[in-house]
Amino acid sequence: MQSEIQQHADFSKVRYANCWEDADILIEALAPQGRHCVSIGSAGDNSFSLLAAGAESVTIAEMNPAQIACIKLRIAAYQSLNHREFLTLLGELEGDRIALYQKCLPLLDDATRDYWGHFQEHIVEGFGRVGKFESYFTLFRDKLLPLVHSKTTIAALLQSRSRDERETFYQSTWNTWRWRLLFKFFFSRFVMGRLGRDPAFFKYVEGSVADRILSRTKHALVKLDPSKNPYLHWILTGRYGSTLPHALREENFQTIRDRIHRIHIAPRPLESLLDDAQQPFDAYNLSDIFEYMSEENTAEVLQTIHRHSSKGARLAYWNMLAPRSRPASMSADLNPLDDLAAQLFIQDKAFFYSAFVVEETT
Repeated sequence: MQSEIQQHADFSKVRYANCWEDADILIEALAPQGRHCVSIGSAGDNSFSLLAAGAESVTIAEMNPAQIACIKLRIAAYQSLNHREFLTLLGELEGDRIALYQKCLPLLDDATRDYWGHFQEHIVEGFGRVGKFESYFTLFRDKLLPLVHSKTTIAALLQSRSRDERETFYQSTWNTWRWRLLFKFFFSRFVMGRLGRDPAFFKYVEGSVADRILSRTKHALVKLDPSKNPYLHWILTGRYGSTLPHALREENFQTIRDRIHRIHIAPRPLESLLDDAQQPFDAYNLSDIFEYMSEENTAEVLQTIHRHSSKGARLAYWNMLAPRSRPASMSADLNPLDDLAAQLFIQDKAFFYSAFVVEETT
């Protein structure tokens, strides 16, 4: 079965060289210990986080060959490198990345070797920096943000402060008319569609894209602590620094390495994976896949998930701009865990999303 978004979007290049969703809240939502999980691939980070949190198995559904190349190189890097070398290959630290890539080569299949052989410059740059979404933020950081805020102001934003101090800094220093103007332009539907995401991803979005994201950005800068936010650090400085996301933290590195054999990659859409499933699954990291689907197709996919799930299976997914959740027709099949979802959404460090949904099969 083909996914709806396959009919409209281009899947020939790396869209995401990192996962731009907060694995910390995903783990709390799915409680993956001992569960057989399905995980939307992207760059692989959140699938590896489920392993670190005790998943019995993680089956990755990914239909983009370029994203699969990212995931397979990460798997080889977990097996072949130490933690510092892993971060260097990604582009977080400086070093001889070609030499580190050579260490990974024996564990790569021919297709993955061919892919990275063709894009050797991405290895030199750091393969965690080369997705379309990362390039979008790099353009924002390097070319446009300096027109609004100095490096000194950016560094000040990322300092640890109290909640009241963050509010004062935001209102008096950060939230200038230039900042708002830049935001409305750069995070508009048109610019995001051209430079950050495929225009097809906005098919079901209504209203102002920039206004919604601006509101969530204020939440990240004021209510959350910017000094502890890896995604904000990457956007504003080009590095996670010491604020690494879950899968990249040193304390999780060896656990992921030891359990990497529990990862299975299914190079196809979720719908096709479920159609051929030989066992029920217990947890689903669904990323924001329903953002790209009609309400009718969302309901069909949720029904398929329910048919292939154990009782009490957990589903977690994000809405960015298109509101999606369990339809009323499935009230007997899926129980929304709204209190848990709301509690976790307040903590969500990947602040671009407008909602976090957690549901459980009955």
